[in-house]
Amino acid sequence: MIRIGLLIILAGLSCLASGATEERVREVLSDLRERHGFPGATVAWAGPGNKVRTLAVGMADPDSERPMSPDTPMLAASIGKSFVAAAILRAAEQDQLELDSPISTWLGDEEWFHRLPNHKTLTLRRLLTHTGGLLDHVYLPAFQALLRQSRTSADAPDTQELISLILDTEPLFAPGEGWAYSDTGYLLAARVLEAATGCPWTDYVRTHFLKPLDLEDTAPTNQRHLPGLAMGIISSENPFGLPERTMDENDRLVWHPAVEDAGGGFVSTAGDLARWGRALWSGRLHSEASFKAMMTGKPVSEEREGVTYGLGVVIEPTEQYGEVRGHRGWIPGYVSSLRYYPDYDIAIALQINSDIGMLGEQGSLTQVEAEVTEAILTPYMQGE
Repeated sequence: MIRIGLLIILAGLSCLASGATEERVREVLSDLRERHGFPGATVAWAGPGNKVRTLAVGMADPDSERPMSPDTPMLAASIGKSFVAAAILRAAEQDQLELDSPISTWLGDEEWFHRLPNHKTLTLRRLLTHTGGLLDHVYLPAFQALLRQSRTSADAPDTQELISLILDTEPLFAPGEGWAYSDTGYLLAARVLEAATGCPWTDYVRTHFLKPLDLEDTAPTNQRHLPGLAMGIISSENPFGLPERTMDENDRLVWHPAVEDAGGGFVSTAGDLARWGRALWSGRLHSEASFKAMMTGKPVSEEREGVTYGLGVVIEPTEQYGEVRGHRGWIPGYVSSLRYYPDYDIAIALQINSDIGMLGEQGSLTQVEAEVTEAILTPYMQGE
């Protein structure tokens, strides 16, 4: 009886500590919302014991005063690259493709392939680490025109139309001799995955990861109406000529989200993202060799000393928390952050339904990440 009573007391203390952490995080996030002026946000953290804690502040739609809830989905944007990389590693484990074989093995018969910069020496590893020397089609005027056209079109541009935007352009550098972020590289990688497996890349991700991990709130952004989606507030400085609100009066996105393709391509919740980040970047989902390949990064710049980009993951050393593995996502009206802290086996996901003032090293997202992370990890660091 004494032992049972002690266990009950310990469980109660654990719940109190957990509740105190959640309240502290809520206070911090609410204060950040007040200071930086974003409409709403969700945060989730997944840790030992597969425990996932989620909370939300602010408004999912400031116009209708719909409150943000922990289950409110948002566009995850470039965090979707982690799904693409994970899928390719899984296919490699099943001997369906190889990271270091030329992508001409699978795409060489396409009539456009020889017009691709560095087409003779591109590999999946180069594409996934952004070392292929390719432009990023997202920042080309032709893509911006396509996105504007998607506002009035029932369909999004297909993958081939997006890839064609960089055909006949000069490479930025020879493969492996530099680093330049390229969404186009991930579109090509997804095309290779489809050619090698005979399966649409989003279906492959769903079969191998979303369903087995019960990520029920994560889905491809293949339609303009995404149920429950938070209304995003878009910066007036966006290069795409988009209006201030991401959705119209019928709750349809004002552009077709499938235009993002394999550069991102998913809608999700903070809870699902936290579970995904912890499972993926802890090495639980792949073989030891595949995980080593994922975590073998390439330096991104001299200014960000020690920061590397692996296969769909940014790897960053920090003095306070040790190594951090993660990825950010931005699409007009939404920013997301997913970071995994291996020293604590905790993943933290953030989503905010505004991109105003959020981007860049001095953007608000950096401050939000820092303060929320401190509120979540400090109790673990102190042994609470």
